[in-house]
Amino acid sequence: MELLAYLTEGNVANFLLLLLRFAGIIAFFPFFENQLITMQIKGIFAFWLTILFIPLVEIIPPADMTMLGFIVAGLSEILFGFLASFILQIVFGMISFGGEMISFAMGLTIANAFDPVTGAQKPIVGQLLSLLALLLMLALDYHHLFFYFVVKSIEAVPLGSFMFSQNYIQYSFLAFSNLFLVGLTLAFPIIALILLSDIIFGMIMKAHPQFNLLAIGFPVKISVAFAVLIVIVPAIMVHFKRELEAALQALKILF
Repeated sequence: MELLAYLTEGNVANFLLLLLRFAGIIAFFPFFENQLITMQIKGIFAFWLTILFIPLVEIIPPADMTMLGFIVAGLSEILFGFLASFILQIVFGMISFGGEMISFAMGLTIANAFDPVTGAQKPIVGQLLSLLALLLMLALDYHHLFFYFVVKSIEAVPLGSFMFSQNYIQYSFLAFSNLFLVGLTLAFPIIALILLSDIIFGMIMKAHPQFNLLAIGFPVKISVAFAVLIVIVPAIMVHFKRELEAALQALKILF
């Protein structure tokens, strides 16, 4: 009887809107959007989190909300989750872009591997850096901030009332431009080394035309690039951690 008394129109609307907010976040949030996690598990996880967090919801939508108004409110909740996840996905895009630049410089663009996170083919170096970044995020418990973010969003943004702001547009353009800048910065040491090796091999071929570049030059360049990559990976992860923290702080613009 208590359950039936709780199932009022306002409480049901609250539950569905909160469920849509969790669904929007889980569908796009880093780690939770992993293709290895089936839709059934994501749905059950979103439903379970909605049950846990529904007591935090205090503002009840008007009882006379129309069906069109509820659909608009539901779409705004999904948009809220997508925009929050987009900010963090840009950070992982920096790592992927840097890895692709490294693969291109090393001549490994053909050596693609299946990425279990996105379900697409990626250069092997880019996939390696992306997985290391994801493991670093999990090791630092940044995925737990997902729950903290939801709690703060419930307090600051009532269900169904999210509004797209100008500040988010400005930040998105800035972050998207930084994606290429930071990615190129991460790959610059290896790109510079490969360019220097090309100059050296060009000078050798000029002095000794019989020098076999395909048999000697490419394996040497790849070996040296891998050695440098091993050295700079910690620096790349430190830079990723700094960018991820900045992105988590930037989530405040949604409030």
